[in-house]
Amino acid sequence: MPLLHRSGDSSEPPLEPSRTIQLHGQPISYVEMGSGPVLVLVHGITSSSRTWGAVLPLLAEQHTVIAPDLLGHGASGKPRGDYSLGAHASSLRDLLIALGHERATVVGHSLGGGIALQFAYQFPERLERMALVSSGGLGREVSILLRAATLPGAEYVLPVLAGKPVRGLTSTGLKALGRLGIRPNADGIGIGEGFGSLGDVEARRAFLHTARSIIEPSGQRVSAADRLYLASWLPTLILWGEKDRMIPVKHAYDAHAAMPDSRLEIFETAGHFPFNEDPERFARVVTDFVATTEAPPFDADRLRRQLTRPDEP
Repeated sequence: MPLLHRSGDSSEPPLEPSRTIQLHGQPISYVEMGSGPVLVLVHGITSSSRTWGAVLPLLAEQHTVIAPDLLGHGASGKPRGDYSLGAHASSLRDLLIALGHERATVVGHSLGGGIALQFAYQFPERLERMALVSSGGLGREVSILLRAATLPGAEYVLPVLAGKPVRGLTSTGLKALGRLGIRPNADGIGIGEGFGSLGDVEARRAFLHTARSIIEPSGQRVSAADRLYLASWLPTLILWGEKDRMIPVKHAYDAHAAMPDSRLEIFETAGHFPFNEDPERFARVVTDFVATTEAPPFDADRLRRQLTRPDEP
């Protein structure tokens, strides 16, 4: 997939001003827009709520959309602490309760997909539907860029890569290309924003803690594959870019095979950020998914049967 393509007007609609809520002594920044069924958009590693800028207003036409900055990301707090998938899922649960929402459809991208899977495992009673977008946690393979962050000494390399000189060169290059009518594709923009987010030591520390909790030099170390059957009752959408170089599209097909009642949507020309490659199509797919599926009630007896007799249909 080319890193650059020509574009006309590349401007995006601005996000609503972010809000802040204190949870457990830490500020959690989030954007909330629209009204209707609740959608929670969970971004990936090094990203923030800004990554949803192109698609959030489209989804807000028919939904209440909440897009938080995960702890350690964006404008949220970056404490020393637990950055595991379980901790992020618990923070997401707490945010929903604090905002007065009993249940929601969770849309998770990359790391956010892994958090959505963990949320489904820990708090199934609070989940209406799940959408996994280029999701982590579904196989070993992952980009060498993320695997490199888990190597010893990465904490000494990151300050150089994310320092002002490199970020300045990147910004200058993007502006020059923009004047020529050329802009990076969605992957280039997403990766560039990721590096730009690591400019301060607290953000880098949170990134390394998060990366090392889910990835090792040989690949992803956390997998939901052995527990996907527990989500068989839950309406699930799997959405991926065919040209994803961060997490291969094979993971989408494997997850769909493990959850045969799920919906599978492949964006043929997209990479790791399909919602930014084609925001209108992404919004249509997610909106249709919510409109045409019912949110089933949580059934503790069903869960007990699944856990004790997993081989039975």
